[in-house]
Amino acid sequence: MQKKNVRILMFVLVGLLLMLSACGGGGKKNIAIGPPASETNNLSKVILAAYGIEDSDYKAFQEGFGDAADGVQDGNIDISIGILGLPAASIESLQASAGDVKMISLSDEAIKKIEDESGYKHFTIPKDSYDFLTEDIQTVTAYAIMMANTDTIDEDLGYELAKYMIEKASENTHSQAKQMILENALNGAEGLPIHPGAKKYYEEQGLTVANEVAEVSATKENRKSELTLGTGSQGGTYYPLGGEIANLWNKYIDDINVSNMETGASVENLSSISKGEMDIGMTVHVPALNAVAGKADFEGNPVQNAAFIGHVYPEVVQIVTREKTKINSFDDLK
Repeated sequence: MQKKNVRILMFVLVGLLLMLSACGGGGKKNIAIGPPASETNNLSKVILAAYGIEDSDYKAFQEGFGDAADGVQDGNIDISIGILGLPAASIESLQASAGDVKMISLSDEAIKKIEDESGYKHFTIPKDSYDFLTEDIQTVTAYAIMMANTDTIDEDLGYELAKYMIEKASENTHSQAKQMILENALNGAEGLPIHPGAKKYYEEQGLTVANEVAEVSATKENRKSELTLGTGSQGGTYYPLGGEIANLWNKYIDDINVSNMETGASVENLSSISKGEMDIGMTVHVPALNAVAGKADFEGNPVQNAAFIGHVYPEVVQIVTREKTKINSFDDLK
């Protein structure tokens, strides 16, 4: 009789655990916070901290956005945080596959804390940005920019990089290419040294450039023929967009070949430029400011050989989950 009661109790306990699991309770949530040494990784921690969520409160998945989206689709990841163009093809693809994608808004209080802790600013994602949205989403944004290694990108080449990013953007088929216009060219440049070649081009087009001008040690005579462009993960925006930009540079600039490289994005690209391992890198403007000032990830090791080439597109923080997780806000994780 006693054994029978024990078996019944075990069945009841198992049933309760299954019910808790189905309701989304009973354990830490799996959150994709971006690859190590990426701006997504850094900002994700700022966002979570704004809600009082500590590292021990969740299980971190340090994935690129493509792998993170696959994890959300498979149910292995509950929330994925990405810094992406708008709209993001990877989110559209996730919705096409899963059919129940939900985007999480940030609270006014959290946005204020994030603004105080970073260079990101409040941004509203209009509900018509994605078919699955039923209301506007409140989040934060920054700028994606292009930085060049002043030890390998000479003044003439810097001029041509800036020129063809702008003037041939109409041949770039990526959806974010429409952002690469002269009116946006200096977005994200404030506080950064500008490459003298880029400065020359923009001033010829009638723009006022007030930035400090970077010192360039590279010369046309010692120019490399093979150059590397650091982008991001294949599932994000940097990699495909950077690939198209590289193709246009290769088409219109003589005697160079720019290879598009998959990386951990912003922080890794800036670090690689500093070490002389990369010639051009895409980055969010916030870590670029940290890099030249020797702050945050670059504490005590300022990047002295990186200079602004041009704005690429606005970077929008987009946080996705699925309806089945029953998660409506980061407050649900407390």
